[in-house]
Amino acid sequence: MSENNNDIHSTTLAETENYIIWKTVEPDNEETFHLEINNVTLHFFMEEWQEFVKLMSAVK
Repeated sequence: MSENNNDIHSTTLAETENYIIWKTVEPDNEETFHLEINNVTLHFFMEEWQEFVKLMSAVK
């Protein structure tokens, strides 16, 4: 019997009434971040997510 190592683990990082951010860890340990805004979902790899967070931190 072979073991299924293709499980993708997800964790909710933040959630409001209209938005949710969650992270998934792929079987190859690649972390992907997901930002859901109403019916649109943006997907970011780690480097893209870090740049996006830096961008949003600059907003005043």
